[in-house]
Amino acid sequence: MISTLITHLINPLAYIVPILLAVAFLTLIERKVIGYMQLRKGPNIVGPYGLLQPIADGVKLFIKEPVRPATSSPILFIVTPMLALTLALVLWAPMPLPHPVLDLNLGILFILALSSLTVYSILGSGWASNSKYALIGALRAVAQTISYEVSLGLILLNTIIFTGGFTLQTFSTTQEATWLILPALPLAAMWYISTLAETNRAPFDLTEGESELVSGFNVEYAGGPFALFFLAEYSNILLMNTLSTVLFLGASFIPLLPAVTSINIMLKAALLSMVFLWVRSSYPRFRYDQLMHLIWKNFLPLTLSLILWHLSLPLALAGLPPQF
Repeated sequence: MISTLITHLINPLAYIVPILLAVAFLTLIERKVIGYMQLRKGPNIVGPYGLLQPIADGVKLFIKEPVRPATSSPILFIVTPMLALTLALVLWAPMPLPHPVLDLNLGILFILALSSLTVYSILGSGWASNSKYALIGALRAVAQTISYEVSLGLILLNTIIFTGGFTLQTFSTTQEATWLILPALPLAAMWYISTLAETNRAPFDLTEGESELVSGFNVEYAGGPFALFFLAEYSNILLMNTLSTVLFLGASFIPLLPAVTSINIMLKAALLSMVFLWVRSSYPRFRYDQLMHLIWKNFLPLTLSLILWHLSLPLALAGLPPQF
């Protein structure tokens, strides 16, 4: 009984703690990379080469007084940051790194369904703050997130047609000979751009447009609750890049060498995350109408056309009429 209890406690911690550490040092890498791209040093005081800066930032945020507006909804105001981080961590459960915590037959659908629930944490935080700026930021964030989830879902449907299965391990088996990014480069490009928008990263960071909305939906948050939103955002960035690696960059599982598989996935996901930082330091923010035009007038027709093409191609090769 005790051993079972310890196992149930250790297994979740064994993947939660590395994720939180990766998130902490991703913030340091981001500040360093953007600093050098802007010809400055970035964090370099706390610890050698600034390596202890994420720990100092975390301690500073969690020991600050959590200020709450007097007119806010008290329970929802506190629950929504915890919901955001909980969803961000649970999303990692079916990821093959190289073994998933939850071995699900429908891992892709699980990730898609839970990622759509993050909308509720954003909307709840903006509404519970009882602030006009927070509510406007939340509405913009919800509209953007829901719009790009349509694109992500359709691109996933295309990749499922390629692989013939909903499990993430199926993608590793399919890509043993060649990476899926080679025959499906347009899909991979649209997927990567959509993940930028889904995680509210520049140039799609309209939800946190500092020049317009003063940080958007989380404007009333400070201290620990703000840190939870911050951790959830960067955890989602790492998750999306890891998922991009599994879907398009051939994260093949080597049975006798699981450590090699983990390093393979880690290096590719780190490279994609670095491109996130490169894009942030290189491109200005989109206008909101351009953001919506990109998804509804460009990505949506193209992904629908590719679905019809991939469904009709086997029938055409077999000499049969399309069955739609």
